[in-house]
Amino acid sequence: MEGVDYLADERKKAQFDLDALKIVWAGSRHTFEISDRISKLVASDPAFRKDDRTMLPRKELFKNTLRKATYAWQRIIELRLSEEEAAKLRFYVDEPAFTDLHWGMFVPAIKGQGTDEQQQKWLPLAYKMQIIGCYAQTELGHGSNVQGLETTATFDPKTDEFIIHSPTLTSSKWWPGGLGKVSTHGVVYARLITDGKDHGVHGFIVQLRNLEDHTPLPGITLGDIGTKFGNGAYNTMDNGVLRFDNVRIPRDQMLMRVSQVTREGKYKQSNVPRQLVYGTMVYVRQSIVADASCALSRAVCIATRYSAVRRQFGSHNGGPETQVIDYKTQQSRLFPLLASAYAFRFVGEWLKWLYTDVTQRLQANDFSTLPEVHACTAGLKSLTTSVTADGIEECRKLCGGHGYLCSSGLPELFAVYVPACTYEGDNIVLLLQVARFLMKTASQLGTGKQPVGTIAYMGRIEHLMQCRSDVQNAEDWLKPSVVLEVFEARAARMSVACAQNLSKFTNPEEGFAELSADLVEAAVAHCQLIVVSKFFEKLQQDIPGKGVKKQLEVLCGIYYLFILHKYQGDFIATSCISPKQASLANDQLRALYSQVRPNAIALVDAFNYTDHFLGSILGRYDGNVYPKLYDAAWKDPPK
Repeated sequence: MEGVDYLADERKKAQFDLDALKIVWAGSRHTFEISDRISKLVASDPAFRKDDRTMLPRKELFKNTLRKATYAWQRIIELRLSEEEAAKLRFYVDEPAFTDLHWGMFVPAIKGQGTDEQQQKWLPLAYKMQIIGCYAQTELGHGSNVQGLETTATFDPKTDEFIIHSPTLTSSKWWPGGLGKVSTHGVVYARLITDGKDHGVHGFIVQLRNLEDHTPLPGITLGDIGTKFGNGAYNTMDNGVLRFDNVRIPRDQMLMRVSQVTREGKYKQSNVPRQLVYGTMVYVRQSIVADASCALSRAVCIATRYSAVRRQFGSHNGGPETQVIDYKTQQSRLFPLLASAYAFRFVGEWLKWLYTDVTQRLQANDFSTLPEVHACTAGLKSLTTSVTADGIEECRKLCGGHGYLCSSGLPELFAVYVPACTYEGDNIVLLLQVARFLMKTASQLGTGKQPVGTIAYMGRIEHLMQCRSDVQNAEDWLKPSVVLEVFEARAARMSVACAQNLSKFTNPEEGFAELSADLVEAAVAHCQLIVVSKFFEKLQQDIPGKGVKKQLEVLCGIYYLFILHKYQGDFIATSCISPKQASLANDQLRALYSQVRPNAIALVDAFNYTDHFLGSILGRYDGNVYPKLYDAAWKDPPK
């Protein structure tokens, strides 16, 4: 029946102020009000409908994306939306498009690496979308190893130009979004060569297409790399291939904020510290962590609502069957993902603060926290995207057979999201970078150099190597001090063990390669500690609203106890806890699942997602699933 809220009884069970939690989730009342208004604006506009996306052929799919992106830009101009509001509108349109790379990579690259003069020239054009940019770094033969890129930019002092060239097949730029069909310009990364000397990889602004007729410029070969995983998914994005045949660009199109080439062809560093380029990297990675929270919360919202609607087995004397969400097996798989969505939200908020902090430090020539910040952002990008990709797939399974339908929204959400495990750094490669930082920190212990920030716990290494948990009963696992010490001890001991094993190798690099699997596990332990600690820090803040803090405490407990349960081999093997204490932690975890159960629907309602944004029949706000699934079947009738 239309207009009936089949989840109304579930919503009545909520033991907290839902409106207050919506604001906590959004980050502030201001952000909540903008998100709420813009999401409803998008949802109410038929031009943004997306329910037919999975049935469109690729050509029509891309035309549809062009139409939506153009219309979205018109609405941004007509409504005079602020930069924040415009970003929210693009977010709620919910369709991978060339504009993502234009605003998310091209513009930040120029802001972060361009001189004041370059920014004054290029940014006004980009802000008005008079040029459309992409970010051309990854090559057919190289992705994560940026220093291995093959594209060259050779300076010609006779003409005051760089010659951009693709010397091999594997040097073809491969994957840049927006490149295949749309972008007029790109920030292209190439090896800078002056007077026969290779100065490493630098960025260059290169025009790719004619602004009059959109044809590729001479010497430039462009194409779309083809259909990707999923139906609609990332196939709305024109990921491209690009080759250069001795293409000449003016010298001033090298991004020269940090390093420069003079008119005479001399390579020199500017007065701006090279470390400033890390600010852009921190910005991009904190955005990825925020996106992880959004994607995981969408999947969890769908799975939680459907788990309350779906009934299966357990009928007695002709009564109703049991709601799937009441099965402990369902709760033990679903609720840790719900907790993770909140945990990633809060660590993402902290990363925004970290970006501001490190930017201010860099501008003041304070580079002291940079190695720690680099390791922290790399590790959190890896951890959150891996958990989210796996979590979306788990949510699909939690919805049973119907989760396999595109109309559930979950297959498409997975297909759109899973590239995050690879782009901006392959997740395993990033964890190995974290591990290198941990090993360097371990090697400096006892030298007087005090670890800072998220690695500060290593400064108490003697205590952490000796301490034993004094947990006596299940409730002890609700004490933050107890939990933090156990997580710190586990992370510290795994790092020290790796460092000790590394010291047995005469060749450190050989040892690093041999022990890489152990090093990845140590890096994961460190990153999980960061998320847990930031969740606790969030709980120490003033959190308004009746019962809101209590619910967040329960979710925090589920987050860390689930990790403790899943990784109990690490905790027990490092003697941080005993098998009996691990059993007590599991007892407490089950008790917390029972506390979440009556609040589950309201906890996902707090995400404040419209049905349009969720794009899922199973996750409908009103729970009216089965008639809508039946209706959807006839949208693609047999021929």
